[in-house]
Amino acid sequence: MKVHLLWPLIFILGALGCSSNSAFRTADRQCLYTLAGECATSFMQIANRGSDKEYQLGFIEYDDQGMARSPERRDKLLNHYLELAAREDVLLLTFVHGWHHSAKPQDTNISRFRTLLEQVSANEYRDSSRQKRQRRTVLGVYIGWRGDSIDLEYLNTVTFWDRKNTAHEVGRQGVTQVLLKLEELVNIRNFIKEGSPASTSRLVVIGHSFGGAVVYSSLQKVLTDRFIDSRQNKNYQGSAGGFGDLVLLMNPAFEALRFAPLFHLSQQGCRRYLRDQLPKLAVLTSETDYATKIAFPVGRSLSTFFESHRNMTRHYCDRPGSDGKRAIKISQGSADRTAIGHFEPYLTHSLTAKSAGDKTTFDLLDAYQHWSAADDSRPGVFSTVDLNSHNRTTARNPYMNIQVSKALMDGHNDIWGRNIVQFVSELIRMSTTPKEVYELMLNKQQ
Repeated sequence: MKVHLLWPLIFILGALGCSSNSAFRTADRQCLYTLAGECATSFMQIANRGSDKEYQLGFIEYDDQGMARSPERRDKLLNHYLELAAREDVLLLTFVHGWHHSAKPQDTNISRFRTLLEQVSANEYRDSSRQKRQRRTVLGVYIGWRGDSIDLEYLNTVTFWDRKNTAHEVGRQGVTQVLLKLEELVNIRNFIKEGSPASTSRLVVIGHSFGGAVVYSSLQKVLTDRFIDSRQNKNYQGSAGGFGDLVLLMNPAFEALRFAPLFHLSQQGCRRYLRDQLPKLAVLTSETDYATKIAFPVGRSLSTFFESHRNMTRHYCDRPGSDGKRAIKISQGSADRTAIGHFEPYLTHSLTAKSAGDKTTFDLLDAYQHWSAADDSRPGVFSTVDLNSHNRTTARNPYMNIQVSKALMDGHNDIWGRNIVQFVSELIRMSTTPKEVYELMLNKQQ
């Protein structure tokens, strides 16, 4: 076929295979979900009612301009969750999907997110009983957008760079507003019951692929502002602020240069974080994620061709927890073309599978005290993986950029393996356990 006839053919095929540009979740009633395939059009659901795995799941959908497809359904869901959170403490998990995914009923990300919600709910059931506290209701929010503009298999690979631009637009527009409202929601009991014990409600936000770009675009300025505001007297760091209680980005598709301000800000002074510091941001990228490792820099090289870059002089914290610094040169051009999880200078940890015979139990207090493994002395606090420090940041630095071994995550979409889901659920347990529980456990230990 002649070359001049090829592009019109691609255009026609693309037009014929154009991805749906309408909402999937349109039923305005809460649906009881018991089996796969049920509640296909419902945007409010309750699953496993009465069991130790009970959870609620809501859907909010956005168009390519970052506008909610139905502000009425969005507000109805938020108001429903707000009423729940005003009466009882909750655990709220939000998931933003990425490339090739959406909110349509058969999407595999939805079924896998359900599995994670079940696991979190089961953990909460057991932990609340052991810790002699009220069980928190588990709530989920699935944020949907057009992860593909073309539905045709193979041809839809050309949507990579188109969807990247859309992801940032969705993040900057409507998702920032919703995430802030969700954070406000989990804090509502702190405002309406003055003098009562602090709320134990917690918020976790997860983004995959371009969903990671959605999340980071919506929270980048918030994370930077919170970190600066959390520094007492603005000249040293104690417990660093973040957004909600934990932000997890899985194989995120955005350039490392966007992460630079937060990475270097957290390194200022190389001072020690307090012992109650918990992770605030964890980026997990597979070493074999070729979508972000190869395709991403190709696209960025084209789009940044005429931009001017320079080298930046920055530093690592050479001796974690001390004032030791090691100067490094950071290439802006390389950081602007490389995805965050593949930019070697900004990698802080590696995640590997445990060796045969290693400890395979998870102790909550041990994890709380030693999660950062800043000096590699305690890498084994998680049950299925080892988190190993690259010794570039201060101990307990709450912003981790983790390269994940092929054995745990193999490729761009392999984020739901048993060991990774277990690690994620343990991070969630560690980050959402009430502070009072940790204090009680520490007092018993003394």
